[in-house]
Amino acid sequence: MYPPRNFSRTPRPRIRENVNEAIRSREVRAIFPDGEVAVMATIDAVRKAKELGLDLIVVSPTAEPPVAKAMDYGQWQYENKKKQHDARKKQHVIQVKEVKFRPNTDDHDYDFKKNHALRFLKEGNRVKAVVQFRGREIAHVDLGAKLLRRFVEDLTGVGQMDGNMRLEGKHYHVIISPVKAAVKESKPKGESEAH
Repeated sequence: MYPPRNFSRTPRPRIRENVNEAIRSREVRAIFPDGEVAVMATIDAVRKAKELGLDLIVVSPTAEPPVAKAMDYGQWQYENKKKQHDARKKQHVIQVKEVKFRPNTDDHDYDFKKNHALRFLKEGNRVKAVVQFRGREIAHVDLGAKLLRRFVEDLTGVGQMDGNMRLEGKHYHVIISPVKAAVKESKPKGESEAH
């Protein structure tokens, strides 16, 4: 029999770092709302900020001495979250989209998948084209290589090949990255490059 485990159910108190009494440095360059800037002991700066009904927050911890600003902590948190949200909204995550073929893929299916790849590249994503071999088809690797070469040639203006075509197990694949000029012209004028 195992001894019973003790799990404490009390939540740990959240410690605000670099705010008021949690500031570890002896002195700070304090900035107050009235425009006063002074290098003073941390205790005195916290006391003065509290007299004004504000919190003392370290905004630049790497400076010598650290720069602290007297402001409302809740408002400062809100503004930081808003900045992070806006930055996340503007960034574009490049994804790798996969397009699968078989060595004897029909022309209509090939064109259909090629159009998907064109759309993916114009959106700024990378495309991984894979020729999948089953059973005895692996004996005809040359057909897969021919199909991938044709695919890369058809996407020449919009995408460029990264590295070489590779055969791994029963999959022959190539990765195609978007050409920046094609991505820029496909976006409407209102959108920015970083979007």
